[in-house]
Parts: sequence; structure tokens; C-alpha cells
Amino acid sequence: MSFVVPESCTLPTVEQPLRLAEFDRLFATAVDQIESLSPTRARMLLSGPAGLAATVRDLTGRETDCCSFFTFTISSRPQTLVLDIRVPAEYADVLASLIDRARA
Repeated sequence: MSFVVPESCTLPTVEQPLRLAEFDRLFATAVDQIESLSPTRARMLLSGPAGLAATVRDLTGRETDCCSFFTFTISSRPQTLVLDIRVPAEYADVLASLIDRARA
């Protein structure tokens, strides 16, 4: 499955497949629901073992380091971790690509 990697991404090209694999593992093992709230905003509801919040914070923190246009907000509900994702309008295609990948 392809993913839109914006030119502004500073993650070295050789590391990009590894990062995508990390997101794929998270999507496959923890995502229970995906809500596309607007072209620039999405919400993922996750559940998993103890330490899931730390894993998500680590991954999204590293992603923000290389793709600073992402805004990830992590909160919790009973039994659920909520991951809100926002991007500026010019990166709506990147968010759509990420959502498509999560749904796959």
C-alpha cells in the first residue's frame, strides 16, 4: 500500500519504510475505530496492553519531529485511548493517506 510522503518530511528516506511499519503495527494491533472528522482532522480510538499510551506518545512524538505539520493529541476514555490528528489544509492528502493505511 502506498503512502503520501510530503517533501517537507525530514525523516531520511531509508528510515521511512521502518516508520511506516511502526504505524502499520499500531494500526493492526490497537485501532478499534477511525473517524474522519474533516479533511484535516481525524480521530482514532485505540485499545491494547499496558504501555499503549507510552508507545503512541513515542511514535507520534518522533513523527512530529520529522513532519512538524502533524498535531497529535492523546487523551483517554475508560478502556480507550483517543488519538486526535490534525494537519493544515495543504497536508490533507497526507492525512487521507494515513487514514487509508489505518483502515486497510
